[in-house]
Amino acid sequence: MLKWADHSFGNRLVYACSFGAEAMVLLDLLSKVQKDARILFLDTDFHFKETKQLIERVEKRYPSFEITQAKPALTPVEQAATYGERLWETNQDLCCQMRKLDVLEHHLQPYDAWLSGLRREQSPTRANTEYVNADHKFQKIKVCPLIHWTEEEIWMYIRLHQLPYNELHDQHYPSIGCTHCTRPVLPGEDERAGRWAGTGKTECGLHTEGGRQT
Repeated sequence: MLKWADHSFGNRLVYACSFGAEAMVLLDLLSKVQKDARILFLDTDFHFKETKQLIERVEKRYPSFEITQAKPALTPVEQAATYGERLWETNQDLCCQMRKLDVLEHHLQPYDAWLSGLRREQSPTRANTEYVNADHKFQKIKVCPLIHWTEEEIWMYIRLHQLPYNELHDQHYPSIGCTHCTRPVLPGEDERAGRWAGTGKTECGLHTEGGRQT
């Protein structure tokens, strides 16, 4: 799938990378196909220090990657002054819109397609994801090479190839986002139960359209 994406889109392909466990696998696979791949990280200014430390380790392991850490238009201070303190509590959708969706939309403009590490078993909202998806939200093609991988297979690959990963995964954080909106999951909970816990929100909006998975 990655070879097809590289052949089809070349340098018009970008990987919007979360630096989660799936990302470590996809980055390693991508390095074998596109050594100078373009990697985009949405730096919301609210990420865990462990996430930022991981990015530094990835940069050292894959020095040919072109990694962009894209920031929102407003700093946290400017956002608080404009929309009030703790927007992630008072209006989570708006916070995600400004700090993630708007940033991705802007940085996707030069590209025709983007890669994602979505897996079908992660949550019900991702169960119908295809390898190649028409992304109407951003008017691009979204390629998801890992849709059939299981969590066990992800970690088997990470350990087999001794890949770096976020240390928070060892502390029961299967899905890691912003510090304010991420908690460890409890035994038996969905992988994404730790995201926006207690709100009914499980997606930031990057992978949904009209309430449905894109």
